[in-house]
Amino acid sequence: MSQQVEADKIVSVAYTIRDGSGKIVEHTGLPVSYLHGGDDPPLFPQVTAALEGLSAGDTTEVLLRAQEAFGPHDPGLTFSDDIENAPEELRHVGAELDAENEQGEALHFRVVRVDEAEITVDGNHPLAGQDITFIVRVTDVRDATPAELAANAQQQIH
Repeated sequence: MSQQVEADKIVSVAYTIRDGSGKIVEHTGLPVSYLHGGDDPPLFPQVTAALEGLSAGDTTEVLLRAQEAFGPHDPGLTFSDDIENAPEELRHVGAELDAENEQGEALHFRVVRVDEAEITVDGNHPLAGQDITFIVRVTDVRDATPAELAANAQQQIH
């Protein structure tokens, strides 16, 4: 009998993420493995919770509303400036840059619009403000080894 997803199991999954229009925005080619019930799962908590009790070969679909996923789109993270103030290498849509706010927190921005006079950057996650759907297939479930459990416990200490 195949094992079910539960705490202290190593779970391998392949997944696809679709945006609100159904467009695929991410797809794992190879399975991603994690310690179920561990401290740092690679998926949203709602997704790992939906895997509970499933076995290898099972598939589930989880809809995350924008506020559960990457949050609402924050217009305060979108800035426009004179194109002449932007370095040449940033003057194309899709360019990325890192910056810090006044509190020293790291921020990541993408160039979202460029015209003859102005450049616009956005610090929101590309999926902010959008509902997303995870389609997750469990590819394997096994007992975690003592070393894997110890590594997770070690992460909890730090």
